[in-house]
Amino acid sequence: MTSQAADTQDTRTPLVVRTRDELRDAQMRWALAGPVESGPDDGPGRRAVVMTMGALHDGHLELVRRARAEAGSSGQVVVTIFVNPLQFGAGEDLDTYPRDLDGDVAKLAGVGADVVFAPTPDVVYPDGDPVVRVSAGRIGEVLEGESRPGHLDGVLTVVLKLMHLVRPDVALFGEKDAQQLLAVRRMVRDLEVPVEVVGVPTVRETDGLALSSRNAYLSDDERERALALSRALRAGAAAADRGAPGVINDAREVLDGADGVVVDYLALVDPLTVAPVADDFSGPALLLVAARVGSTRLIDNQAVEVLPQR
Repeated sequence: MTSQAADTQDTRTPLVVRTRDELRDAQMRWALAGPVESGPDDGPGRRAVVMTMGALHDGHLELVRRARAEAGSSGQVVVTIFVNPLQFGAGEDLDTYPRDLDGDVAKLAGVGADVVFAPTPDVVYPDGDPVVRVSAGRIGEVLEGESRPGHLDGVLTVVLKLMHLVRPDVALFGEKDAQQLLAVRRMVRDLEVPVEVVGVPTVRETDGLALSSRNAYLSDDERERALALSRALRAGAAAADRGAPGVINDAREVLDGADGVVVDYLALVDPLTVAPVADDFSGPALLLVAARVGSTRLIDNQAVEVLPQR
């Protein structure tokens, strides 16, 4: 491949593959193509993966741009698009979850994706629902795990399967799904999975709303109400000099005053364990919120450097 081809790589429409054989063929062709002429600032030629459920937005595209940088010009960027049934509970939006593969592929054309792996459930789970699954352990029993039992187990099971199928050197995940990112990192560490996990900061609208595929469900009025989540997080972070109780109290005050927002949980936790911090805690923490606005469940989080109470 010439340097000119490398220069135009990020504007190409990615190759769409649907089966395991097609994915292996795309990986083999990349391996056989050999290195690309690259500049001195290019990273190593690695394979990077971004795992999504489709309905792509600018947050996903930022993950892919970062993946391109992590892979280097001679690397390969794979984006998976798969609505994973294992992570949806009874009564959740599996059947109505937004799907637009053609639109997603068009969005990926300009951000550096080489391959889109868009399998059907029978490709990922050829024997039906897997008998053996990954357990998130205690990380999957609190917060999101308590509200959505089995959710993180389903996430980790599909993430591990996709890691085996794609065989990436690096996998990128958004920090908006903070508990999921922690669970993936712990799985990779505990099970000796040879993949580097990179977290990418949350992408927000100019008014502070965290980007999410589920934002498409919100009416104009509900979208305005949903801004209470990011306002609450900012209020909590601003109270960091009053210790952990001040952070929670100020965030809770914003949520309590928001019409049409039904809070699932608000928690200030250790960013490595998701265990709630003590009232006398000081140091780095994560302020997490989940709430329903209309019929749409949204999550968000904010890093907080909690100071000793004055």
